[in-house]
Amino acid sequence: MTEPTISPRRAATDRYGFTSTAPRPEGLADILERVLDKGIIIAGDIRVNLLDIELLTVKIRLLIVSVDKAMEMGIDWWTRDPMLSADAQELADENRKLRERVEELESDDG
Repeated sequence: MTEPTISPRRAATDRYGFTSTAPRPEGLADILERVLDKGIIIAGDIRVNLLDIELLTVKIRLLIVSVDKAMEMGIDWWTRDPMLSADAQELADENRKLRERVEELESDDG
């Protein structure tokens, strides 16, 4: 009969000599899996002013998550992007054809 496997705990000593037995990630793959599962948000603003006049504002928002987590959050822009989705490309083509047809009909009436 075998004993159940328990996740390994490693003893680690920090630079002050304290020992910790907390579970530690095995490597980059584990860290990446945790980041994608939980998500990470990086936000920042860049403003350029000259004599108290705002010339430029750049807002930077970076969200790093897995596709599943993003969809849970209601983020699914890639499903509608013509460069990333075949369905979106078909929709964009249909939209373009309809606009062309409307322009033809309006020009015939005028």
